[in-house]
Amino acid sequence: MAGRAEPTDVQALVFDIFGTVVDWRSSLISDFTAWSAKRGVAGDWAGLVDAWRQAYVPSMDAVRKDPSRGFIILDDLHRRSLEKLVVEFGIAGLTDDDLHYMTTGWHRLQPWPDVVAGLTRLKTKYILSPLSNGNVGLLTRMAKTVGLPWDLILGGDLFEHYKPDPETYLGAARLLNLAPGQVMMVAAHNNDLDAAQKLGLKTAFVARPTEYGPLQKQDYEATGAWDIVAADFGGIADRLGC
Repeated sequence: MAGRAEPTDVQALVFDIFGTVVDWRSSLISDFTAWSAKRGVAGDWAGLVDAWRQAYVPSMDAVRKDPSRGFIILDDLHRRSLEKLVVEFGIAGLTDDDLHYMTTGWHRLQPWPDVVAGLTRLKTKYILSPLSNGNVGLLTRMAKTVGLPWDLILGGDLFEHYKPDPETYLGAARLLNLAPGQVMMVAAHNNDLDAAQKLGLKTAFVARPTEYGPLQKQDYEATGAWDIVAADFGGIADRLGC
């Protein structure tokens, strides 16, 4: 474990959301299972959710590779991916309202058990915000639904870039009027922290070994020299004196 971070240097903590703060996989499977039973729709919801998440990075990469199309928010990328996947999975009879409900399932994701209490402790000393590829509307509705105590919302559409583009991490520091070294990136993904660290941000790792369910292949443990490695958000609060 890395040495104790200096709270006097860090003034703000920014958080990866999908997988770090919220359990997207279990949340979506549970949501769609309950909804489909009432709606009378049958589907392989675990399979669809896993495939949907696998489409996440390629959909953002397509935006990067064709900037002439302009920035496309994550809600819209999710909808486009979903429209293809319901056909592939043979889920028939869905209306536009059904597809909207499913797409906004990402707005209703539930936090991991340690999150709200840990954030509440950290908020006593630090500015807290998501730093997510999610758009501001998505992240705001998620926070409202499950009680995430952010001080502000930083989403990909503010920067018109997706992580790990430097514009996201440096943009967060700029909007907070802070030097990169005064901002700590919190994530369950080593690649996210690596990108942030290379730009001068402080880093904190929390493992979420069940994020991808049986498809989890990495991020079981810290693989970099991060400033903090903790078991949960409460552990980060302990290390930062909250």
